[in-house]
Amino acid sequence: MIRIAVVGDIGSGKSYIANLFGYPVFNADLEVAEIYKTNKSCFKKLKKDLPKYFSVFPANKIQIINAIENSEKNLKKITKIIHPEIRKRLSIFLKKNKKRKAVVLDIPLLLENKLNHKNDIVVFIESKKGDIIKKIKKRDNFNFNLYNQFKKIQLPLSYKKKNSNYIIKNNFTNNVAKTSVKKILKKIL
Repeated sequence: MIRIAVVGDIGSGKSYIANLFGYPVFNADLEVAEIYKTNKSCFKKLKKDLPKYFSVFPANKIQIINAIENSEKNLKKITKIIHPEIRKRLSIFLKKNKKRKAVVLDIPLLLENKLNHKNDIVVFIESKKGDIIKKIKKRDNFNFNLYNQFKKIQLPLSYKKKNSNYIIKNNFTNNVAKTSVKKILKKIL
């Protein structure tokens, strides 16, 4: 099985491009949202470590945002609780799809959390900063403080780009992204 890992800046279009590959996608952001909604064990740990913020199950966005905005340490505590669960879910996803020709990993902190393997095909999504900011400001739940907190825990984009096998320049038009994905698939399959 070929593992295609999609990396890049927050709001660069990773999830959109990951889906263009046409193979099963492990979307860590969706998995995290699901954990907050359904995993009582994780919630109990959050409540124990951050009782000021987590009081009612399921954890909601306001609780999470308040905790993260208040302190960088809180983000680290949350990450420490959520990431082992993400690893478990990733493992289940990989086992479930082991007979597939390829899978796509859409995991924002893939390199930071050393979830990548040596043989992964790493695809860096490059977008102009102005385009990214314009795009993410349109999101319903855009929060600039939160955005900055997450930027702090990410590796520099230059590092991610340098350690990638391919670069897709995403100008947020379908044709450029689709053409780039087709070229990459042709080379790796």
